[in-house]
Amino acid sequence: MLFDTHAHYDAPEFDQDRDALLARLPEQDVSLVVNPGCDPASSRAALELAGRYPFLYAAVGWHPENCAPYDGSLDGIRELAQAPRTVAIGEIGLDYYWEENPPRELQRRVFRDQMALAQELGLPVIVHDREAHADALAVVRAFPGVRGVFHCFSGSAEMARELAELGWMISFTGVLTYKNARRALEAAQAVPMDQIMIETDSPYMAPVPVRGRRNHSGNLCHICQRLAEVRGISYEECARITLENGKRFFSIP
Repeated sequence: MLFDTHAHYDAPEFDQDRDALLARLPEQDVSLVVNPGCDPASSRAALELAGRYPFLYAAVGWHPENCAPYDGSLDGIRELAQAPRTVAIGEIGLDYYWEENPPRELQRRVFRDQMALAQELGLPVIVHDREAHADALAVVRAFPGVRGVFHCFSGSAEMARELAELGWMISFTGVLTYKNARRALEAAQAVPMDQIMIETDSPYMAPVPVRGRRNHSGNLCHICQRLAEVRGISYEECARITLENGKRFFSIP
């Protein structure tokens, strides 16, 4: 059975067939999914979905692309974070890729504040890091009591090793299946297997052979197969290990 540790089923791309798609996931060998929020509204939507499907869990937080309304208060996120189906603070982090994103200093402030909240509540964090590796690592180092995962990992093998030494997890998407995936493949080889998770980042990042289409958790098998090949283990072993890693990280029984 597979664990999709990052999928956005509250996204509008699923409005037409969300329930039908989610209902089919157990038949596609997907046993668990974590749906991270991107702001208070999507975090509430993630929790609502998690309340309807026993295999679905939520994470709550401000995504760096969506954090411009942040006024310094995390009361709403704190309340959502204490719901029984919430397993992490996320998706949080830094995104320096798009010029139109909120100012970098605001992103760093919101990231730090949410790391402090995770430390307060004893929850792990799901970190988004795009073109912001040095600053993201600096924030991580400032909170040694917080454990987390860099989702859709895009850094170097050296960065992956440093995060692993800090006790963090690394999560890989369909990028592993792409022809230009050299950095991702090197990182996947560098990290201890017990610190690796897999994800679809649905509806984005669809793997080969369905690249370019709307992604969903049923495509996680392609990512698991590629990771198994990279690590020289069987598909079944890779599925078992990444499932156990995800359950341990998110404290799911």
